[in-house]
Amino acid sequence: MMTGSATEQPTKPGKPGVPREFRLDFFRGLALIFIFLDHIPSNALNWLTIRNFGFSDASEAFVFIAGYSAVLAYGRRLDVNGFVFVAARIYKRCWQLYVAQLLLFMVFTAQVAYTMEKFNNPMYSEEMGIVNFFNEPHITLMQAILLKFRPTNMDILPLYIVILATFPFVLLGLRHFPKCVLLISGLVYLATSRFAWNFPTWPDGTWLFNPLAWQFLFVLGAAAGVAHGRPWMRRFRAWVVPLAALYLLFALFVVSTWHFPFLEIYLPDRLESMLYPIDKTDLSPLRLVHFFALAYLVILAVPADSRLMKWRLLQPVIRCGQHPLEIFCLSIFLSFAGHMLLVELSDTLAAQAAVSVAGIVLMVAAAYYLGWYRKLEKSAVAGRGA
Repeated sequence: MMTGSATEQPTKPGKPGVPREFRLDFFRGLALIFIFLDHIPSNALNWLTIRNFGFSDASEAFVFIAGYSAVLAYGRRLDVNGFVFVAARIYKRCWQLYVAQLLLFMVFTAQVAYTMEKFNNPMYSEEMGIVNFFNEPHITLMQAILLKFRPTNMDILPLYIVILATFPFVLLGLRHFPKCVLLISGLVYLATSRFAWNFPTWPDGTWLFNPLAWQFLFVLGAAAGVAHGRPWMRRFRAWVVPLAALYLLFALFVVSTWHFPFLEIYLPDRLESMLYPIDKTDLSPLRLVHFFALAYLVILAVPADSRLMKWRLLQPVIRCGQHPLEIFCLSIFLSFAGHMLLVELSDTLAAQAAVSVAGIVLMVAAAYYLGWYRKLEKSAVAGRGA
């Protein structure tokens, strides 16, 4: 990743000297915290996450930022080191993610199994989707290796692995034929919904995050990364801003009818039939537009040189966003541990708050440790080089 001050003027991606985009770290860290809270069932604090105020949730932010960050991370290497080197780096990252997914699967399964045995509660294996592992461990393990079997809440990394595997060609295409890449990606997205394309899972079903649909959001994020630092977003804001705001208010009203049934009478039946289903698996256009409306307003409100990114209170979130893989994996264990504590010990509002805050504190502590160790490692390498 690039280093530098968030207040420096951005330069063209693909060239040396691109400053680090601390907004990406912050919003990625915020998405990780939201994902952690959302993964704890019956948790009052997950009412604070964006999924309760519109059609999209933290998943869209995570995938879009992944595409944006991928361009900033690998784009500058393309001119300097060439396509083959960049592709090798990307596939090395795919391998790291794959190994992380398998280790996460094994440790998480052991965590659930131990908890189930400790409290004599088979509910956990059913809730976390690992019943088949106990019934047919040899087959289940092989299917997990093939990324066709995943416990609950472990769908993001396989999605990222599949999308990143195509990224060397997407990156090259965005450099030379950006409109063609966007057109092809968009057509695949539309065809996926039209013909119900998806990857199968075991023992039945399809991927929760359909890579053929979610790749479109990743590619749009990558395209935004290619346009990093250009003022195009402000060109049409006089009419885009009010439209985005109105759409967010509309989405808020629709979502409110899910939580407060008395509001349903104000939602016409014909409009309701046009809206639903607002599908997450195939990334419903309503979710996609909602994310971009929200992201557009947020980016305008928080520019790259915003003093907010230097605010000490936000630094823990930024630190989490700088170590997304490690913090995401940790959040999976913490969310299940939090769920277990709420089920077995207490599910009062105070307990929910305590479990949520404790989990976030542990995630932040891990992020600071990882940052400290990375600096130590760099110093050691520099010392050997001297």
